[in-house]
Amino acid sequence: MRSLFLAAALAISATTPALAGPPWISIELPANPYNSVTKDAFCLVRVYHHGDPAYYPVSGTAEGLVNGQRRSIKLTLIDAGMPGVYAVKYQPEATGTWALVFRVGDSDDHGTATVVVALGKNGQILSAKVPTRREGQYTIPERVTGDAVDRLLKEQAGK
Repeated sequence: MRSLFLAAALAISATTPALAGPPWISIELPANPYNSVTKDAFCLVRVYHHGDPAYYPVSGTAEGLVNGQRRSIKLTLIDAGMPGVYAVKYQPEATGTWALVFRVGDSDDHGTATVVVALGKNGQILSAKVPTRREGQYTIPERVTGDAVDRLLKEQAGK
């Protein structure tokens, strides 16, 4: 009986995905105009753990450089009613250089990931990047600092 229990436990553990590893974050554009939650969204944020959609805490800010002064605006993210999908409510600013910064995860224990979204002068998305590093065969999201965002904004502004 004991060996049968052990064999069953091993079979279950072999088919259960590991919970270790960091989350992943990505941007979807354009948002679906036929979904009542996402139709007016600036973009969507999608969160994954490995290949599966996942619920993690997500935060976002619009980071700007306006007349040489740094500005930061907290963004509103709305659960889109699909696992791991959040609608971003944002109206692009008319002046300055801007980027959106979205972070998923809240600790080093479970991992974090950040996507940095560079915006053009008229508020369109120019690029979205998750800074990463390689560890063996794995791609690991890097922690993004305020200094890194400052450098990006200055590069975009040509300073």
